[in-house]
Amino acid sequence: MTNQAALPKTPATASLSNPSESSSGLAERLLTAFRTVRDETERRAAPLSPEDQVVQSMPDASPIKWHRAHVTWFWEQFLLGEHSPGYTPYHPDYAYIFNSYYVSAGPRHARAQRGHLTRPGADEVTAYRKHVDAAVAKFFGEADEAKLASLEPLIEVGLNHEQQHQELMLTDILHAFAQNPIPPAYDPKWRFPKAARSGDEWVTLTEGIHTIGHQGDTFHFDNEKPPHRALVGPVKLARNLVTNAEWLAFMEDGGYTSPTLWLMDGHAAASNEEWQAPGHWRKINGNWKIMTLGGLQDVDLAAPVSHVSYYEADAFTRWSGKHLPTEKEWEVAARAGQLNDAFGIVWQWTRSSYSPYPGYRAIEGALGEYNGKFMVNQLVLRGSSVATPDGHSRISYRNFFYPHHRWQFTGLRLADYSL
Repeated sequence: MTNQAALPKTPATASLSNPSESSSGLAERLLTAFRTVRDETERRAAPLSPEDQVVQSMPDASPIKWHRAHVTWFWEQFLLGEHSPGYTPYHPDYAYIFNSYYVSAGPRHARAQRGHLTRPGADEVTAYRKHVDAAVAKFFGEADEAKLASLEPLIEVGLNHEQQHQELMLTDILHAFAQNPIPPAYDPKWRFPKAARSGDEWVTLTEGIHTIGHQGDTFHFDNEKPPHRALVGPVKLARNLVTNAEWLAFMEDGGYTSPTLWLMDGHAAASNEEWQAPGHWRKINGNWKIMTLGGLQDVDLAAPVSHVSYYEADAFTRWSGKHLPTEKEWEVAARAGQLNDAFGIVWQWTRSSYSPYPGYRAIEGALGEYNGKFMVNQLVLRGSSVATPDGHSRISYRNFFYPHHRWQFTGLRLADYSL
C-alpha cells in the first residue's frame, strides 16, 4: 500500500443504475461496482501473511481474515440467502462465526474471541469469497430488471458496508503490528499525507439557520437523514487540523498529568491505560517515534495529530482555551468548502453525541440494526481518514466511536466561541 492519494479510485456506489438502461446494462453496472469493491478488499489483504490475518490485538479489533469473511457473509446472508432461489450457504457454520451484531440474523460467536479461531484459515476464507462472488455474479446475470432495480438499495449498502471494513482492516492490522516489539511494516513505502496550511487561521460562521443532513437521493446511511433545519453560529472553526507539534506542546506542558484538564472518565481512562502520548507513539532514546503502516517512523511535527481519543481531544481543547466543534458546525463549514483537510487524513472528533436526527426511523428488517441501535454513549466524528476507501466520503457522513477509542485515524480541529 502507498499513500491514500495513490490508491485506485473506487467508483461511487450511489446511483448505480439509470432509468433508461436495459436489464443487462444494470446487471453489468452492478457487477462492475461489486467486483471493484471486492477486489479492493483483497488488495488490502494481499501484503499480509496467514499469521497476520488471524491475530486479534484487542476486543475492539478483528482479525483480517474475519473482516474478509464477514463482508462475504453479508452478501450471502442478505442478498443470496434472501433473494436467490435455491442458494445453499457455502458452510453451515459460517453464519455463526462471521455474523457481527445482527441479532435478527441469528446467534453469533463472541466478538472478543474472534482471534481464537485458527480455522477456517485465510486460504479457506479466500475460497469462501470466490464461491460467493461467483454466486453473486450468476444472480446478477439471471435476475430480471425489476428485481435488480428493487435490490439496488441493498446492494449499495453491501458495497458501502464492505468499504467500512476495508478501513477497519488497515486500522486493525496497524494496532496489531504496534504491539510487536520488532515493529513490522504493512507497506514500507507508506507515509502520512501532508497537511494543507493555507488561508486564514479561522473560519467564521455567523449565526444562521442551515439544513443539516443528507439531501437528495444519492447513497447515504439511514443515520444521515432526515435533513432538518438547525441554528448554527456564531462560531469560529480552525481551518487547519491540530498538528503533532501543537500536541507535543500540550504534552510538555503536563497535559496528560493535569487532572483539571480532563473529564472524570477521561482521567480514569488515561490513568488506567497509562496514556502519555497519542496512540502508537513510542519514546526511543529521548525521541518520539510513531508506529505507522510504513513501520516505525519519526513523528512528523507538521503532520496532523492522529490516534487520539475523544477524552484526549477534549483535554487538549481545554488546555488551548478552545472547544471542539459540533457536528452541525463542521458540516456547515465543510459544505462551504472552508476547511482544509476535511477529508482523507484523519476523522475529526466533534462534541456532538451520536443520537438520532429529528424524525429518524431505522429501516425495517435486520439491516435496521446497522446504525440506530448504537445511538447512545458515543460521539460523532466527521470527515474521513487516510484509510477510508476512495468513493466512501461525503459531507453528511456520521462516523461514531466511544470516547476512549483511539486506534482509528482520529484527530481534531478547534472551535472558538469568543467572538
